[in-house]
Amino acid sequence: MLADNTAASLDDPVGCSLRGAHAHLARRTGRAASYDRAVATFSTVPLDATAQDWDDLATLLGPGRFADLFSSPATPPADWDPVFRLEGFQMVGSADLLADPPPGLVELGAGDVPAMLALVEETRPGPFWERTHAMGRYVGVRDDDRLVAMAGERLRPPGWTEISAVCTADVARGRGLAAALVGEVARGIVARGDRPFLHVAATNTSAIRVYERLGFQVRREVVFRGYRTPVG
Repeated sequence: MLADNTAASLDDPVGCSLRGAHAHLARRTGRAASYDRAVATFSTVPLDATAQDWDDLATLLGPGRFADLFSSPATPPADWDPVFRLEGFQMVGSADLLADPPPGLVELGAGDVPAMLALVEETRPGPFWERTHAMGRYVGVRDDDRLVAMAGERLRPPGWTEISAVCTADVARGRGLAAALVGEVARGIVARGDRPFLHVAATNTSAIRVYERLGFQVRREVVFRGYRTPVG
């Protein structure tokens, strides 16, 4: 594991993002917060959450709604129904990422959302919604006007920016596009004065190998968890 005593914000990346760079994308009740539903499903309570904080999050989300707690270790009350649990890693990078920008690189924005959603539907890189692109910069590669690969920025705790939505269509695999796009996004993050990090499922060994080749190192093990709020 990579020792890093300067990165406490990475222990609560959702909460730190919603209190800082992404405050304009947040919904709040008391100390509980969540992204706008069209942006992301991530929700947060303080790491020292009280019963009132969980009540506030339930009120914010509504009865029977999905609460994606991401990597938070905070455990909700017993009447919150578990939806999923996935083991993974949090990895951090540096400025020494060596992949060259891919040929045909394009900047992606609001006008590209239909193509981005279609690629996500095909490749399943993780949660991505109509306004996820509002979280940061997204880049991609097109073949004959079809978006075949992309990567972008997601969580923004102080001093850090998460790389996410890394995906490549089957027809474009084997060309090193994922590594090249991750390197391009990381360079932009470093140029802005932040440091790149990312999350990956422990079972996704091929992606972990790519990230390690790009200089990313495991900072900590994480468990991604989702719950359903109480109905009544």
